[in-house]
Amino acid sequence: MAYLATPTATGEVIKKYGFHFQKRFGQNFLIDANILGKIIGAAEITKEDCVIEIGPGIGTMTQYLAESAKEVVAVEIDKNLIPILKDTLSEYENITVLNEDILNVDVGRLAKERNEGKPVKVVANLPYYITTPIIMGLLESRVPFYSITIMVQKEVADRMQARPGTKDYGALSLAVQYYVKPEVMMYVPPACFMPRPGVGSCVIRLTRLKEPAIKVLSEKKLFSIIRAAFNQRRKTLANALANSASLLNDKGSPMKVTRQDICAALTKMNLNSSIRGEALSLEQFSDLCNLL
Repeated sequence: MAYLATPTATGEVIKKYGFHFQKRFGQNFLIDANILGKIIGAAEITKEDCVIEIGPGIGTMTQYLAESAKEVVAVEIDKNLIPILKDTLSEYENITVLNEDILNVDVGRLAKERNEGKPVKVVANLPYYITTPIIMGLLESRVPFYSITIMVQKEVADRMQARPGTKDYGALSLAVQYYVKPEVMMYVPPACFMPRPGVGSCVIRLTRLKEPAIKVLSEKKLFSIIRAAFNQRRKTLANALANSASLLNDKGSPMKVTRQDICAALTKMNLNSSIRGEALSLEQFSDLCNLL
């Protein structure tokens, strides 16, 4: 039975093993059973599901997942937590713990081995410093998943679902919305963690779209244009792209476009040549990519 989701239980485990939180891993353990139950509900975990959990910590959410899912594969980077997980998860036969960096794990192969290639569900309480690389790694690698339900810094959740013209809108917004439907499920205050983080958090569910949100001739070119547009956010889109050395063609090779090329494409799209990237929708970036 899940029992770790209280300050007392978490404190006892930490004391028993002499565990020390490491800033480099961004460790903040959930200590609120109510929030954990809501995360399981938001992720819609059933006995048919194979779940990949990123960053199980001492196993607090892992216990809840194991009681709701068919199988759980928990990927933990901190070797000091492995003996703790062997203890706290000893009563569960449907959990496998991997002492790995999720960025180096072939999640597609894991899904094939553990779930016969069928889509998995990903659940995580992600360290703030590495949220974006993990999410983008899962999205871009075409890992078969139904959904990713994650605890992230509120600011990151805001960026994922931001719309054109808002201060939070950027490359992450466009990349996420290209692959998935983002939905903020709940706000989680700092008091729900040990130790308390300095900022509030949100649980956001990213549900995979059956097809990307828009059709584009080259994803590589599209995302290189998006990155270039927001790398120099204060510049006009035409200047940002013309001055960028990171534009790629559909083969992944460097591509050079002139300011005149970009302005001509924008004119065809009925857009002003002084427009900034933050004003363009995903569909407009796709049109610009195809024209260029």
